[in-house]
Amino acid sequence: MMSSSLVSFTSIILLPLLSVAVAVSISTSLKSELPSDAQALMAFKTMADLEDKLPFLFSNRVNQCQWLGVKCAQGRVVRLVLEGFGLSGSFAPNTLTRLDQLRVLSLQNNSLSGPIPDLSDLANLRTLFLDHNSFFGSFPPSILSLHRLKTLDLSSNNLTGVLPSGLIALDRLYYLRLDNNRFYGSVPPLNQSSLEIFNVSSNNLTGAIPVTVTLLRFHIASFSANPGLCGEIVHQECRPRLPFFGPSGRAPPPTALGQNEQVQGLVLHSPSREEHKRTDVIVGFSIGILFLVGSLICFITAVRKRTKQRWSTPTMASDTAATTDAAAVMRMEEQNELEVKVKKVQVGKSGSLVFCAGEQHSYTLEQLMRASAEMLGRGTIGTTYKAVLDNQLIVSVKRFDAAKTAITSTETFERHMESIGGLRHPNLVPLRAYFQSKDERLIIFDYQPNGSLFSLIHGSRSTRAKPLHWTSCLKIAEDVAQGLAYIHQASKLVHGNLKSSNVLLGPDFEACLTDYCLAILADTTVSDDDVNSAGYRAPETRKSIRQATPKSDVYTFGVLLLELLTGKLPSQHPFLTPTELHTWVKSTRDEDTGEENRLAMLTELAATCHQTSPEQRPTMWQVLKMIQEIKETVMMEDNHQLQLGFS
Repeated sequence: MMSSSLVSFTSIILLPLLSVAVAVSISTSLKSELPSDAQALMAFKTMADLEDKLPFLFSNRVNQCQWLGVKCAQGRVVRLVLEGFGLSGSFAPNTLTRLDQLRVLSLQNNSLSGPIPDLSDLANLRTLFLDHNSFFGSFPPSILSLHRLKTLDLSSNNLTGVLPSGLIALDRLYYLRLDNNRFYGSVPPLNQSSLEIFNVSSNNLTGAIPVTVTLLRFHIASFSANPGLCGEIVHQECRPRLPFFGPSGRAPPPTALGQNEQVQGLVLHSPSREEHKRTDVIVGFSIGILFLVGSLICFITAVRKRTKQRWSTPTMASDTAATTDAAAVMRMEEQNELEVKVKKVQVGKSGSLVFCAGEQHSYTLEQLMRASAEMLGRGTIGTTYKAVLDNQLIVSVKRFDAAKTAITSTETFERHMESIGGLRHPNLVPLRAYFQSKDERLIIFDYQPNGSLFSLIHGSRSTRAKPLHWTSCLKIAEDVAQGLAYIHQASKLVHGNLKSSNVLLGPDFEACLTDYCLAILADTTVSDDDVNSAGYRAPETRKSIRQATPKSDVYTFGVLLLELLTGKLPSQHPFLTPTELHTWVKSTRDEDTGEENRLAMLTELAATCHQTSPEQRPTMWQVLKMIQEIKETVMMEDNHQLQLGFS
């Protein structure tokens, strides 16, 4: 038993140290006349090819650009593909990591072991296939620094540990496979609009799968064989941890954004038992067909059509299929690289609109500039206009005020707009496109014809008019909570500037959030003289709106809820204890005695969100659950009253 433990310790601790020492020794002993890239390749071969299975052409007697699996550009190695050679050594540090011009690296279908070394020096890397080996250790944190990475496959290894949330920052990813490892913890809230191939099956992941636009696109098979996962995608209810307003257990799971939610044009229904049975049959039949026909045809078809259908990769892929997948992806990478460069040049020269999340190019910048414009209002970072185009299409355009916005680079602004543009939810006004030049930045939203919540509460009524009806308050509160919860769950962003003027009413008078996630672009040196805007802010963000957090959004939601219930602007809200707050809210309304209990529940929720300390506030998911439990309580009371009326 002790001998086994000693062997394990040696392989995990001493082998990597020995690999480093040997690699350094080999590197210094190579002939000085060899190019640096050749030295790196030879050092890798010495440590990885212990049984000398690579052909003789992979030697220091031939130019490295002619070696097997090597491709060069201007004398530098840009591509290295060594697949299925039975390499049984290690991927030692200070070997391939010196190939700083490397764009494609594939070592799949070998028997390499040990930890994956620090890859942060491979700043130009776009494609990385290390699957079907025996690598162990945690997820390599250095991969998170490879911001040009588009394809990452670490599947079928012995990797363990948690999946880092930093995967979200790899905003160019379209291929991510981490299946058949021993990862544990939660699934990161990936929301890259470019992600088309994804699989984390056959791990030890647990918890609720984040409800993001991206993850909703993938089939349940992409998450299978993780018994601890739950949520809408895997049709497994997540048990809530914190009870609110009594022991009711029939509220929807935290990951559900509603019983019938619209996401990217698809209506997601809660599956019935019959649907479950049909799904099981379809999935079983599909897996059988895939096994017979082969994953090659499916993959090539998916790549060529460039669809955004759900992708389900079999959890037990053959070595041949994996090799073919890698080759197809790398060919597509090479074909697209030049096209991407050309498009970037064209956009830069013409100053074109950039459309988000696969939006159709419905109009041009020239058409937008010719449109008739009507100012709708001035906000924290700019002015919003209603623009009517030649084709009678109406959009909302926010023009950033340079004096109110922070100085950010072109790349930073572009990345942030792409993140916001990927958010799609029924209670968010979608960001369709953006434009930036040296002196101008614009963002284009859908136009909402029914005005803002501010106008509904304060606009056309006299000072003695009654506040909104209780049921309207509850409906609007739920819509706003849905939108905020989605932002918090789907990304690392926050709204940061929630107020009644930034809640618009959609075609069916549903509440939709706008100006979300823009607070980070505000200039911290510019003060906000609007006393009502300042009244929405949490105590910890009153010095700078850019310090907004999910918990400060919760505080602002509490202020907005009080505005809904009382019809009073934030500047008119007194600072009271929960008991006093209920008395004040009741005094602003002429509710029937039958509504008092319902009013008390919403007031209690507002007070809970309005806590001075961020730690004492609930999350938006918990707030949403509270609202849904209030609805359920009201429905039960109404049904009971109806039954009494018939008895």
